[in-house]
Amino acid sequence: MYFTDRGIEELADRRGEEEVSFDWLADRLREFVDLNPEFEIPVERLATWLARLDDDEDIENG
Repeated sequence: MYFTDRGIEELADRRGEEEVSFDWLADRLREFVDLNPEFEIPVERLATWLARLDDDEDIENG
């Protein structure tokens, strides 16, 4: 188990039943980076990965 798994599990436990929009998520990520600028690159990578997630499926099925 990676250290980050604990945070991911806490997120799922506390908010797993909620539905959120990607606009809401984008706002929270911006807010997080504003408060923690040292995490700008990892957050950018996560956001890009999420944004392009279906692209890999399109290439595989293409």
